[in-house]
Amino acid sequence: MTRFRIALLTALLLVLSAPSFAAVGCDLNDPDRDVARLFPDSTGYKTTYVSIDKRGGEPLLRKVEKRLGDRFHGIYETVDVPYTIYDIFKGKKKVGYIHGVNQKGQFGGIQVFVALDLDGKIKAFYIQKMTSQWAGKLRDPKFGKQFVGLSLADFESYDPQSGKGSGKTAGITSPSPETEADFHAALRALKKNLILMDEFVFSAENAKK
Repeated sequence: MTRFRIALLTALLLVLSAPSFAAVGCDLNDPDRDVARLFPDSTGYKTTYVSIDKRGGEPLLRKVEKRLGDRFHGIYETVDVPYTIYDIFKGKKKVGYIHGVNQKGQFGGIQVFVALDLDGKIKAFYIQKMTSQWAGKLRDPKFGKQFVGLSLADFESYDPQSGKGSGKTAGITSPSPETEADFHAALRALKKNLILMDEFVFSAENAKK
């Protein structure tokens, strides 16, 4: 085998063995079960797939970052990350939405879902996945109840870089000192979630009215 062929084969092996950095989406593990749990009166749902790349590209990304108060980074926040929006129905009437996002936590990824009514108010807060020995504390329903009834307007003042907010967000507390880092990561994910839903869904619906 010639030196050229050896070099070519080596380069090919390096390409094939390189890690994949594909965009990471966020879906419900069991949509039928989870939709019924989060919307007990629902009779069905429809999934819509969107991305910042397809809805507005770099200009929309910069707008979302500005509203968030932080830059996007890592495999969870590339411009082409696919987002799955679950439209929830009772009969033929739409009654709400479920949407989740990925977020880098202290020890790994966190998947933060919210169930929203048609006005964008939180009906339920749900951490589907979290890599931490204290995950149970942040997944406890008592912790999630702090967010029920809140909306994006309540999180406008929350600064994910400092971890501080005002108004209703100032009263949201971490379950324990051990969960502090992941607590702030979850709040950042929640604000990001609400902003994306506003850009993908609520702003578009309001424009039609």
